[in-house]
Amino acid sequence: MLEDLKLSDLYDGFLFLAETARNPPVLRSHRHVELELNLVVQGTITYVVRGKRFTFGKRTLLWMFPAQEHELVDRSSDAQYYVAVFKPDLIRAACRSTQYDGLKGSNLSGVDGVLHTMLEPTAFDLVKRTMDTMMVGALDSDLLNREAGFGVASTFSFEHGDPDALNAGLRHLLLLCWRYQLAGGASDASVALHPAVLKALGVLSKGGWDGGLAGLARHCGVSQAYLSRVFARQTGVSLERYRNSVRLGRFLELCRQPGHKTMLEAAYGAGFGSYAQFYKVFIQVYGTSPAATMKRRV
Repeated sequence: MLEDLKLSDLYDGFLFLAETARNPPVLRSHRHVELELNLVVQGTITYVVRGKRFTFGKRTLLWMFPAQEHELVDRSSDAQYYVAVFKPDLIRAACRSTQYDGLKGSNLSGVDGVLHTMLEPTAFDLVKRTMDTMMVGALDSDLLNREAGFGVASTFSFEHGDPDALNAGLRHLLLLCWRYQLAGGASDASVALHPAVLKALGVLSKGGWDGGLAGLARHCGVSQAYLSRVFARQTGVSLERYRNSVRLGRFLELCRQPGHKTMLEAAYGAGFGSYAQFYKVFIQVYGTSPAATMKRRV
């Protein structure tokens, strides 16, 4: 799925600090014309790319190229990670010498998965401080997290109080991080996924399954017990938890759409079988009631 990040001509990209506690679980496979960079500040994040699972911890720098379909399938409860994106025009203007040629394509030749490296502590501190500084003048963190930086199913678009300073910072950040990537080299953190797991991910992430897990397993050609076991082992998250995360993401999208569905309507529309089931899952994830949480999100 090609995602439109809705960046205006004022901006060469964007940057925000994503946090599990504030960022809604929008779990779907996607790509975008912009190059994406993540820096894991705390906790762990897990992606599925090209049929493989990748889990990254603190100090990991990772890249998603424009041709790469990627899906964030899980995050630890304490996860914090910077997300930066760079428009193709910025890359062409900033990367003129051959050492930056790898940034100019839609994918990186010879890399089967996610290009990443673990930063040394001093390098990590420098990159994080650079990103922290660039956030001065940014929109409220709660708002940026709620809208996943670019606006999920809404008219929201990224803004910053000083676009010129942000653009200059993005250019510096891009070159700095690429030099660290070249110096650190890539490492393999992948787990190849079973075809049934890939099929379950595809069905659930598109919101195309409103039946039970037993029916989903049959659709994937395996037993429920086997699918549950191998899904949890290979992705690092239980099948039920992943399904509930997708549903919560859909619930939040429905609540933000024009027409303002009630929480009950949105819960059923997201695929929950009852309001009681939805309420229990919501409390487990956010720690407060849906009404209290949604009031903070207005």
